[in-house]
Amino acid sequence: MRLTMAMACLAGGVLCTTLARAAPGAGFNTPGNVLISDQFNNRVIEVSLAGDIVWSFGSGNPNLCNPGPGAVIAPNDVERLAYGLTLIAGTGTTNCPDNRVLIVDQDGNIIWQYGQAGVSGSGQNELNVPVFAIQRPSGSILITDQANNRVIEVDQSGNVLANYNQGLNNPNSAVDSTAGGYYVVADEGSSRVLGILPQHPVPFVLYKRGLNAVASALQLLDGDILVADSGNNRILEVTSAGKPVFKYYTNRGTGSNSAPNPTGAMRLKDGTTLIADQFNDRVIIVTPTKKIRFQYGTINVAGNGANQLNAPYSAMSVGDYTGLDVPPGF
Repeated sequence: MRLTMAMACLAGGVLCTTLARAAPGAGFNTPGNVLISDQFNNRVIEVSLAGDIVWSFGSGNPNLCNPGPGAVIAPNDVERLAYGLTLIAGTGTTNCPDNRVLIVDQDGNIIWQYGQAGVSGSGQNELNVPVFAIQRPSGSILITDQANNRVIEVDQSGNVLANYNQGLNNPNSAVDSTAGGYYVVADEGSSRVLGILPQHPVPFVLYKRGLNAVASALQLLDGDILVADSGNNRILEVTSAGKPVFKYYTNRGTGSNSAPNPTGAMRLKDGTTLIADQFNDRVIIVTPTKKIRFQYGTINVAGNGANQLNAPYSAMSVGDYTGLDVPPGF
């Protein structure tokens, strides 16, 4: 575990000004760009709204099985932090485990890591299929450690501050609620959206009606819950009272995979919705009237060439964290 000057910036340290707003190259870190965890291409990429790849980390080789320096295996999640740093959940596969959560800089240097490459476990500095990670306002990292059926909070020195391991079944994401005071958890195995109160960590149900294999969930600023209801091939928004107010099925377009199992959904500030449409091999932004405004990836065509993805698992918009934690100093 290393605490560098860059890591100090994650918590708003006084040295941050030396890194702040370094001249980006080729559009890197431009607000509105889309970060994509291109799962089975073993890479994460940053794409401009014009469809150009402006940054990447990882090999881009779908056959790689070596999570060494500069590589990541089957990443499920990516988030841009302050000062151009990038948080990545290196999930891995059954045959090629990665089991690391990484923070990398613009040059691809790993400046922080929790978990060990290829090591599966639940002890100190061990993870087992980490599928999601997000930075909390304090600077700590909240990790959804799926195969260990837990959510843990880790500080910059690698200390586990909290371990929520009661009543979870294959959790797939965990974020702070916008209302504050609890975490919102997509509990894939039980097909429910759960809440966890730190002071009373037995989960309570936030929403479950008709869900199937929940891949991600977050609470919006108005209290609604946005869910990637993967097994039903849809994105669903429900009010705090459980009333559906938005549904978008990703398997109904021309050329679609019959079961694309979308895995990520994020509401942007302008009211559009950013979706990782996993087995349709694309990331899209749809308007409230369900029109596709942006697409990267050719629908239902897996690949690593121009305008191609291979089972993208999550997507984030640079500088737009509506419904998620806002990284300090962004």
